[in-house]
Amino acid sequence: MRKIITPLITLIIVFSIAGKANAQNELLQSGPMVGYSTMREVAIWVQTKEAATVSIRYIVEGTEEDYKYSEDVSTEKSSGYTAKIIIGNLKPGTKYSYEVLLNDEPQEFTYPLRFQTQELWQWRGDPPGIKFAFGSCFYVNEEEFDRPGKPYGDNFEILDVLYDQSPEFMLWMGDNVYLREADWNSRSGIMHRYTHTRSYPKLQKLLGSVHNYATWDDHDYGPDNSNRSFWNKQTTLEIFKLFWANPSFGLKGNGGMTTKFQWADVDFFLMDDRTFRSPEKRRLTAKREILGDVQIDWLIDNLISSEAPFKFVVIGTQFLNPNASGENHASYKEERKKILDMIESENIEGVMFLTGDVHRSEITKLERSGSYPLYEFTISPLTAGVSWQYPNDDRVDNKSVLERNFGLIEISGPRDGRKLTCKSISWDGRVMWDYTIYETDLKLQ
Repeated sequence: MRKIITPLITLIIVFSIAGKANAQNELLQSGPMVGYSTMREVAIWVQTKEAATVSIRYIVEGTEEDYKYSEDVSTEKSSGYTAKIIIGNLKPGTKYSYEVLLNDEPQEFTYPLRFQTQELWQWRGDPPGIKFAFGSCFYVNEEEFDRPGKPYGDNFEILDVLYDQSPEFMLWMGDNVYLREADWNSRSGIMHRYTHTRSYPKLQKLLGSVHNYATWDDHDYGPDNSNRSFWNKQTTLEIFKLFWANPSFGLKGNGGMTTKFQWADVDFFLMDDRTFRSPEKRRLTAKREILGDVQIDWLIDNLISSEAPFKFVVIGTQFLNPNASGENHASYKEERKKILDMIESENIEGVMFLTGDVHRSEITKLERSGSYPLYEFTISPLTAGVSWQYPNDDRVDNKSVLERNFGLIEISGPRDGRKLTCKSISWDGRVMWDYTIYETDLKLQ
């Protein structure tokens, strides 16, 4: 006898499936987030609501191979119920689909979960193309702790626009969370702010399949315009490490969150502009510095050693702007000059700067006699409030944006002939400007 499924039965089945999915996801607080990627290894981050066992089940995308499983990782209250799962022995240049298992139960998602390994191209052909997004100043409203009045965060549609560009990775350049007055003096407050921001629903799809790297600035580190004097910086560093999945954190014996990563033939140097920063108002009895000598020597050593056609120095605050405004490096002119002199003296090619912080976007071009020009792409804000136009004598004409936006860089072309195109894209998808630089533009003559 043929079974008849009435609309009522269908509805019951649908609600039953939905109820099961919701029950399974009750343990999940935020994520998953895909972190760093190499040719053989990736990191995946997950946060649960209570103690749980987390594992990842994965498969090469589009195949019928057997699923593979990561090791189990247990979440604990002391670490904010966060887990980092390192998956190794992967195939280079391969895309994978994955699932999150909490206490051995698969979680349900309405969007795809993917990660990828980097391509093994050396000695085999030209480097692959690259597409990555970058930005700073991501503010998620929470009325109870925000300033009274109009919400500071807005235009969250930008997250969907960014996701639709299909970048391989996202580079968060600081002010990725906004610690409030109620947050930064306690571990529980800092943990709450990171958890609240990371749990924002519109963010989850981006985290789940776009690899993420992060540096920090004052609002991740402590109070507004904070410096090395901030008493609770070890706690904010600890929680920054818990919530991001960079390949490393800090220089041995020097602390901080400095790190480096490579994607295809391009190198990224993520600098710490807070841990070593001298107070802005201390001008007579201490050396004025932002990065400090140890970090600068590490940077120059790595720039000299790098064979990348584009070497991106990523700093939370502006570096090249010659006009001292806000907290940029022009206010610390001795250190700025030292770095520029070292780049020139060591004949380092291909250096560029990526910065955020200032709640506006622009391109700075520093012409140098007898050498190639230095460029800085400043991209800000993602969802925080928009600022006004500050002085910048080296700003490229018509390359300034005073609304919420993100940056998108695409690098293509053969080895020794790479081409870089950077775009500023508004929260609603408009291309505000685009700019092209060739590898040969950043070489010594």
